[in-house]
Amino acid sequence: MYNESGGVMRKYTLLIVLFLALIPAQFPVRAQVGQSRYFSETGHNVSGDFLAFYESNPAAEIIYGYPITEQIPGKDGKTAQYFQRARFELQPGQPEGQRVKLTPLGQETFISTGALNVGNSFACRAYAETGYSVCFAFLDFFDANGGAAQFGYPISAFEYHENKIVQYFERARLEWQPWKPEGARVVISDLGRAYFDKLGEDPGLLLPVNPMDNTPRVITQIHVRAFVLKAVTLASDNQSFFVIAQDQNMQPVPGAACTAVVNWPNGAKDSTNLQSDQNGVGIIGLAFSNQPYGSLIYTEITCNYNGLTAKTITSFRIWY
Repeated sequence: MYNESGGVMRKYTLLIVLFLALIPAQFPVRAQVGQSRYFSETGHNVSGDFLAFYESNPAAEIIYGYPITEQIPGKDGKTAQYFQRARFELQPGQPEGQRVKLTPLGQETFISTGALNVGNSFACRAYAETGYSVCFAFLDFFDANGGAAQFGYPISAFEYHENKIVQYFERARLEWQPWKPEGARVVISDLGRAYFDKLGEDPGLLLPVNPMDNTPRVITQIHVRAFVLKAVTLASDNQSFFVIAQDQNMQPVPGAACTAVVNWPNGAKDSTNLQSDQNGVGIIGLAFSNQPYGSLIYTEITCNYNGLTAKTITSFRIWY
């Protein structure tokens, strides 16, 4: 293998760079005045009253999740910010400390599929306010995480939604995930995104933005994609591989150390190292000759960055 700098490769590199550069520039950051906090996990800021409300809950990451938009004027006319499992609404006319309200996501997204019969009423607590009970592990989770003050009252019995046993509350939905360890099988559903879609909000608002306070971006995951310039080649030809390294928010990861291993039909392996540039892109040029007609040549690519690893495979075929 060898590094190639021909016109074709420069053309494709430019196209990739332009595509990646457009991603964060599609919408403005709308923010409240005051202190802000950037969440690298999803690439969004929380500030002002919304941040104070978020940080007032010691279990905020569990209950609300991470922000998935900036503060925005919502389609329903309210100033709001979406989180994975909640939506905050701003009520500026209220006294300080009371200006944030939770959208009743459970009420807004609930469509009944029919109640499941739980059988044992002794493991349940009934709520006269809505006529429903909370039972078993759902009741334990409910009590441990704020109860009715946090979630509102139950508005459904156990139901079966999306291949899961769930229960709806005024402001949330709990779901049962039996594959998880004991004690961690009840989780809060991601209704923030579900309500975002229901209202028809602009999907561009979900794209990550830059930190408002110049906080360094923290990369917690890397993803790698790769593709070839030519899907089919001659038996003796040249090929180019394009490798793209991105973080948990699909933003470029510069300086990722990658290794590409080409597997030839005769069992031989050809290995080359590369490093992603400031746009998260790396390019490899490959020259070969006399490969068997009809062979599928596949390449394994592994990228590492600060202890994080990601892998992918790309391939091309020798034409007859």
